[in-house]
Amino acid sequence: MQVKKLLHTRMRVSDMEQTLAFYQSLFELGIVEQSVSPRGSQLAFLSVPNSDERIELCCFPSSGPVNVGEDLVHLAFEVEDMNETINALKTNNIPITDGPTTTPLGERFLFIDAPDGYEIELIQVA
Repeated sequence: MQVKKLLHTRMRVSDMEQTLAFYQSLFELGIVEQSVSPRGSQLAFLSVPNSDERIELCCFPSSGPVNVGEDLVHLAFEVEDMNETINALKTNNIPITDGPTTTPLGERFLFIDAPDGYEIELIQVA
């Protein structure tokens, strides 16, 4: 069997509204769809600019707290200008957890944490 493409990645979150506000205000991701599953999970699909993939957020408090393991999973977004990105993070009081780092090829990247501790890598391609 050969798959055609990656459609979405699901992330469980503890607070849907807080998480949606984070991704919408900081990264300008759009909400494609919001619904409630038959078992009662709140679901939201986010669109990512210049990508067919979606990010699916799932909030289901009955399943217990969200525990994101360190170095288990992260999202990586390309940014146009790292200096502008750093300024935007400062303006929004989002701490940088690692970096910025410049690779030998001239790429610059840094890491921040999203709600629930999901790690996000922001990369300026050389």
